[in-house]
Amino acid sequence: MTVLHDRVAATDSPILDVLAERWSPRHFDATAPLDEAALENALEAARWAPSAYNSQPWRVVVARRGTAQHAAIIATLSGFNQMWAGSASALLVFLTEHHNPEGKAQPTASYDTGQAVAYFTIQAQSHGLFSHQMSGFDADAAAAALAIDGHFTPTTVMAVGTPGDPAEIPEGLRERETAPRARRASCRIGARQRLALDGAWGARCATSRYSRPS
Repeated sequence: MTVLHDRVAATDSPILDVLAERWSPRHFDATAPLDEAALENALEAARWAPSAYNSQPWRVVVARRGTAQHAAIIATLSGFNQMWAGSASALLVFLTEHHNPEGKAQPTASYDTGQAVAYFTIQAQSHGLFSHQMSGFDADAAAAALAIDGHFTPTTVMAVGTPGDPAEIPEGLRERETAPRARRASCRIGARQRLALDGAWGARCATSRYSRPS
């Protein structure tokens, strides 16, 4: 198997290895079996994510490759995502409950679901189970295809599995799959692009590391 160039993030400050090593492949091994133990552990991590009032307004639909549900989810993806997501060992649909059972709005529900997604992602990565989150899908179509309870809204679709052989990356994906990893700059540019501000919009960065002149 060809070895893909180093995908570990070059961070300005030290972070946990599992965070630096996490990236979102678009080319999965279509023959690799799903690591069921890693999946179970990642779902357990998501279960323990924090949420406002401990409301836990998320649910997860797991569709394994080769099932009718997996194919149904693929059909709801944008054209580009359909090009590569089908080879993932599983597709997960994270759902959000925006109103509690009594009908009261849960304004932070999407944020809370995002935390559960993040917990899942990092736990999965720690076991070598890679993931790629997608916003390019038809939420209404996904809800209909999976017969989702009307109290829940599909928020994101996640492909999980084992990265494929880089030598077999389709030409249409190669540039994106091998491009250098990058993140928003620190405080060396305008306020709209800054990561951390010190107390007010337009202020200098919150840490000295990010307030050095360019």
